[in-house]
Amino acid sequence: MTRLEILPIEGLPEVEPGDDLIGMLGDCGKIKSLDILVVTQKIISKAENQLVEIDPNDALSHKPLVEKESVRILRRRGELIISETKHGFVCANAGIDLSNVERGQAALLPEDSDRSAQRLRDGLKGRYDLDVAVIISDTFGRPWRRGLTDVAIGSAGISPILDLRGERDALGREMQVTEVALVDELASAAELVMGKSAGIPVAIIRGGDAEWNGEGSVREDLLRDPKDDLFR
Repeated sequence: MTRLEILPIEGLPEVEPGDDLIGMLGDCGKIKSLDILVVTQKIISKAENQLVEIDPNDALSHKPLVEKESVRILRRRGELIISETKHGFVCANAGIDLSNVERGQAALLPEDSDRSAQRLRDGLKGRYDLDVAVIISDTFGRPWRRGLTDVAIGSAGISPILDLRGERDALGREMQVTEVALVDELASAAELVMGKSAGIPVAIIRGGDAEWNGEGSVREDLLRDPKDDLFR
């Protein structure tokens, strides 16, 4: 790979529950086979009607949802809750989001983001003959580091992990433990052209390495098994 392009898809209409995302993306005329699509969680949640009514006059009315969407509370500090969701994600407030949704609504995470990614991939192939990989992204904080970054919460048609174990580094030493979180890196890169307030929910990554092609899922391949986690 000598060049990687990241292109925002601008001009998509506002997504509402039940909308045909496959048609929106296929009809935009900007996607080519072998592209990687990075799609924000928010429009997946909207299209799948993962929206819940809350009290618009109560800034904390979404907090009971956090408890409901969590399988385990790890930490509390003031209004912030760090919890583990039923999907296996450890994140703030169970991934419940109030941004870029109507006042009085909260967006929950998709029920199964890997499955949502696969539906988009299959739909674009079946309806438009577009062979693409799909990554669904969301914004997470990180322990011990300030700032937010986008990560993958679902994927299809791309290897979530690029396993470099057994290969040689630049000095000829065999790498023993190096596994690159490929879909996380691509999700984070795509966010740079989508932004947090520009209203661009999808980006195209073009020019990816053929080595990235593959199957797998975020849930099965990217999430660390609790028995291997030193901090839970």
